[in-house]
Amino acid sequence: MKKNEEYMLEHAGLCRAADRLEPQMFDEYGVQRGLRDKNGNGVVAGLTNISRIESFKMEDGKKVPCEGKLWYRGYDCIELVNGFRGDHFGFGEVAYLLLFGKLPNREELKHFNDILASSRTLPTNFTRDVIMKAPSSDIMNSLTRSVLTLASYDKNCSDTSIENVLRQCLGLIAVFPMLAVYGYHAYNHYSNDESMYIHRPQKKLSTAENLLMMLRPDKQYTELEARVLDTALVLHMEHGGGNNSTFTTRVVTSSGSDTYSVIAAALSSLKGPKHGGANIKVVEMMRDIEAHVSDWTDEDAVRAYLNKILSKEAFDGKGLIYGMGHAVYSLSDPRAQVFKSFVEKLAVAKGRDKDFALYSMIERIAPEVISQKSRIYKGVSANVDFYSGFVYSMLEIPLELYTPIFAIARIVGWSAHRIEELINMDKIIRPAYKSVMQELEYVPLNQR
Repeated sequence: MKKNEEYMLEHAGLCRAADRLEPQMFDEYGVQRGLRDKNGNGVVAGLTNISRIESFKMEDGKKVPCEGKLWYRGYDCIELVNGFRGDHFGFGEVAYLLLFGKLPNREELKHFNDILASSRTLPTNFTRDVIMKAPSSDIMNSLTRSVLTLASYDKNCSDTSIENVLRQCLGLIAVFPMLAVYGYHAYNHYSNDESMYIHRPQKKLSTAENLLMMLRPDKQYTELEARVLDTALVLHMEHGGGNNSTFTTRVVTSSGSDTYSVIAAALSSLKGPKHGGANIKVVEMMRDIEAHVSDWTDEDAVRAYLNKILSKEAFDGKGLIYGMGHAVYSLSDPRAQVFKSFVEKLAVAKGRDKDFALYSMIERIAPEVISQKSRIYKGVSANVDFYSGFVYSMLEIPLELYTPIFAIARIVGWSAHRIEELINMDKIIRPAYKSVMQELEYVPLNQR
């Protein structure tokens, strides 16, 4: 007789097979996955004043792909990055903009950064009793557990007044780097038998500087390293209300849940490989290409190997060139465009010129290779993940922290959307599903 667990797994598999909907059924019922209409447009689920994405323009009543643009609170993200470039770190300035809807003056920015600095503290023994208690190689799970546990230390956990939610969000924004880095060090110590380092954040340092300082055994980093990481954080902060984790944020917020539960739900959404783990796949793919193409400057050899990847004959067999294409952008991802110049400077400083040249070559030829293999209605280009993974590898950041770093940035956007949902909406989000079931007559147990 089979064990109960084996039977249940087998039965669950049978149920899934019986209930599976064939792709053609979606067309029959007018449904397309991803909350898109029959024209490929995202279904409008709400209104937001936080950000806007542009990837198409309407010409003579038709959608025409255009160069991608991204605005934060009305400001072009490229102009924002160029605005603080070389002058100051941008994390605090752009976080203020997203949360409060306006750019801060110097006094407001200093006050805001001081609040973040004073909030970079965890409850007594939290690192020992929570983070180090059950270390995990999945730092996103560790981060989620830490966020939910922090709720136990908040006497006003369930208070959804804007003032209290803002306090909670600022506190989480401040401690996310600590939760992620400490979670990694705990895992690295207990699972990999390496030395453990728990460096306290310094109030005078920016978020990017503190992250690098806490991660590295010697606490040392260069200004260029910190500025490139700061730029990466700014470019990952926000990307509209429709991306999976931000929509999760708004859905759970609409139910009246507390801030910690909302952010934990967003983290669970982000950790999915179809959402937040893309830059890891880019790095793994590039390592595979470098291992199998002897001459990285040979464009024909690189093109041939990309074709093998697309044909599912190389790398992971999925037929995807990771870092190419985006659910929204077509001709270009503005984040990748502005980020590339920073990446090049870091590559030169790190002696990774050949790697950068290979990335640039693939960025140029991959769209051609893909278009020859597939019908693409909107075009394809490198997205921000194509270069962010390369940057993290040059910064010697372990793979386990790639997605948590995404979360360290995106929690700012989640917080802004949570607050906007609380202010503007007072109704639970409840999308409809069209039922395709058949009505059946009940059959008594002894007749089955």
